[in-house]
Amino acid sequence: MDITIHTTSLPHDDPDASLAFFRDLLGFEVRSDVGQGRTRWITVGPPGQPSTSILLAPPAVDPGITEDERRTITEMMAKGTYGWIQLATPHLDATFEKVRAGGAEVVQEPTEQPYGVRDCAFRDPAGNLVRIQELR
Repeated sequence: MDITIHTTSLPHDDPDASLAFFRDLLGFEVRSDVGQGRTRWITVGPPGQPSTSILLAPPAVDPGITEDERRTITEMMAKGTYGWIQLATPHLDATFEKVRAGGAEVVQEPTEQPYGVRDCAFRDPAGNLVRIQELR
């Protein structure tokens, strides 16, 4: 089999804030932006990797989701336990400083982990955990 990762998704509750985080702080390019208001689906991805994307999507808009499920999703997003992603860069310290200077909530400063990686972590504007690992 020949399978690649094409798109993963993260929820947003403020599309403009999420777009600013991924485009302006992380340097991702916008691939598409459809919808309006808070109901926008925005696809972003790293330059030079056109086949790998993140879909920033409004949560719980599927008509099959119940009101209880919507409430649960909203509560989990508020706690920062609903969505997460791991990214990687050869320039961890510079990336960390840029994202921190941009006002992102720091969860963890660059740290050597006991399992053999050096990484840091932020929350994006929707509360999603964004871990960034240093490529070695």
